[in-house]
Amino acid sequence: MLEEDLVKLANTIRKRKAEWQTTEVKTAAKGCPKRLYDTLSSFSNQDSGGVIVFGLDENTDFTPTGVYDVSDLEKKVTEQCNQMEPPVRGVFTVAEFEGYNICAIEIPGLEIHLRPCYYKGAGIHSGSFIRVGEADRKMTDYEIYSYEAFKKQLHEDERPVGRADMDMLDNIKLQKYVLDQQTNRPNLARLSNDVIYEMLNIEREGKPTLAAIMNFALFPQGYFPQLCIIATVIPGTEIGDTDEAGTRFEDNRRIEGTIDVMAEDAVDFCKRNMKTKTIIDSETGKRTDQPEYPVTAIREAVLNALIHRDYSIHTEGTAVQINMFSDRLEIHSPGNLYGRLTVEQLGKCKPNLRNPALATMTEHLTKAENRYSGIPTMRRVMSEYGLPEPVFENRQDEFVVTLYNSKKEEDHNDLNEDIPEKNENNLLEFCKTPRTRKEIADFTGVKTVFYAMEKYVQPLVEKGLLKLELPDKPKSKNQRYFTVSNE
Repeated sequence: MLEEDLVKLANTIRKRKAEWQTTEVKTAAKGCPKRLYDTLSSFSNQDSGGVIVFGLDENTDFTPTGVYDVSDLEKKVTEQCNQMEPPVRGVFTVAEFEGYNICAIEIPGLEIHLRPCYYKGAGIHSGSFIRVGEADRKMTDYEIYSYEAFKKQLHEDERPVGRADMDMLDNIKLQKYVLDQQTNRPNLARLSNDVIYEMLNIEREGKPTLAAIMNFALFPQGYFPQLCIIATVIPGTEIGDTDEAGTRFEDNRRIEGTIDVMAEDAVDFCKRNMKTKTIIDSETGKRTDQPEYPVTAIREAVLNALIHRDYSIHTEGTAVQINMFSDRLEIHSPGNLYGRLTVEQLGKCKPNLRNPALATMTEHLTKAENRYSGIPTMRRVMSEYGLPEPVFENRQDEFVVTLYNSKKEEDHNDLNEDIPEKNENNLLEFCKTPRTRKEIADFTGVKTVFYAMEKYVQPLVEKGLLKLELPDKPKSKNQRYFTVSNE
């Protein structure tokens, strides 16, 4: 950055009186901070990278204190950068700010195949961090594994299941699948059955693969009890809401079987619990019944969750979840987006497949299109129903698809638009007294708590203008948000 950019950044920090997702502040008036490893790691492990600013004091509302010696500071920070794996290559900038010399180092985000960046002295499991708001959080074992799996091209769907035997598969279903593959690939038919099973990723080391178990086993959940779907209907907009009789779940089902069976049963569950509205054509007077959500969108979302979920040992104890609320339907799939794919790229580019063998089998058995058309199809049919676009979220350790059943506030708001300054200031004034999620939703006039958090609260948290009362328990039902004081 240029000197004037650093001065502008320092002014922004002074104004906000806070650090944020891409900015960390250190004093360095009496010497170089001895432990920068956590922040060097977390900034390197996010796409946007980050900036560490030296010479402001957080304890005195970020007033400038200057750095003890610019040249020595750069030398010692570089030494810490070289203790990272891979080494961090930052860019330094020095500027005068309110009569003091301040310094900044820009940390570039690493390419995903080089992550995680970690402090060598602590090792990969203790020295890998990610940035959450203004804090550096140690990576979970799963987050580290997800980077390593992509880097090494590990495909958990091809691993042999030691407890299983080939005779536990549905032989009729399996042989039909093999015959279809031989028909489409004539040379395949010339090979022995053992080789065919190996080539089609059905068998490894004399044992059925996980992909084969999930597509052909007579009872897959006998080997993997939680590789199922948990489907619930909640009489409200949040988990824990009850109806007038105190009922927590209007319907609650554990859906088991092979992937094709689970997908159809899940769609049937949603159809059974969906409301139906009657639409009258103003010109013809013809009455048409329309379900609450397009069945095609639900089917695509469920199949995506089952096919593209993470099947590693880190998540095999977690089921796919379908939660039907009064205002939306959520499909939760264990595991983050795979590889380089981002939420913004969904449906627009060809992704890397986490489970290529399983996807190929399921595509054939369900007639699902493994042609990257699921996301565009969801968007199209939701639009045809006059409903908002699906919302896709890459949350911690899970991927969530949300379908809303009406436009309501979404007619006038877009999650990608900036919050008008007037609304932002009003909310900050309101939160000078700590507020719950529900209080904030009511204040903004938004009936959906989830939407209020995404639209209004999270952007202010990322800017450092709102803070959490319980930062170590971000999902706590007792969580409250308060405005960062400017005094």
